[in-house]
Amino acid sequence: MSDLDLLTQSLARNVKRWRAERGFTLDALAARAGVSRGMLIQIEQARTNPSIGTVVKIGDALGVSVTTLLDYERGPRVRIVPAEQAVRLWHTEAGSYNRLLAGTEAPGPLEMWDWRLMPGDRSPSDPHPAGTVELVHVLAGRLTITVDGVDHDVPTGASASFEADTPHTYANDGDAPMEMVMAVSVPPVR
Repeated sequence: MSDLDLLTQSLARNVKRWRAERGFTLDALAARAGVSRGMLIQIEQARTNPSIGTVVKIGDALGVSVTTLLDYERGPRVRIVPAEQAVRLWHTEAGSYNRLLAGTEAPGPLEMWDWRLMPGDRSPSDPHPAGTVELVHVLAGRLTITVDGVDHDVPTGASASFEADTPHTYANDGDAPMEMVMAVSVPPVR
């Protein structure tokens, strides 16, 4: 079984599990996530590989991290994620990418990401649930974060945090690759 097949199977199993645990019908989850009922059926039957945006919306609606939705199996309290098992969920032909490094559910979803944006690349994000906070630390290059239409420059070595319940975009307007580590904290579903 390929890595992609394993992820598709894990996503199917975990979406079903968390939907049942939350007591959501397919229609209720579709409405909460802003994803069609048909897409959820395809995901739960492991018949599609949805975009990262769709997986994030489903995770936000369920109140669990993307890591939890893609987790192959429930493991011990200490979970080591070898570098080769970090999941690349987005990339461009220019060489930009993000990788989900680790995540947990304490007390709501908490994720750690590794990002690279090549010069001229940008990655827009829909608003996350109210109370979601993102933290970034730029390791190389220069990051431009646009939050609710306002640009913020984050140079090498600097960090930033912001409330991510509004549209936001990560961009590299410079001439060198930008690398950052990002943490996303989503409040638990009530």
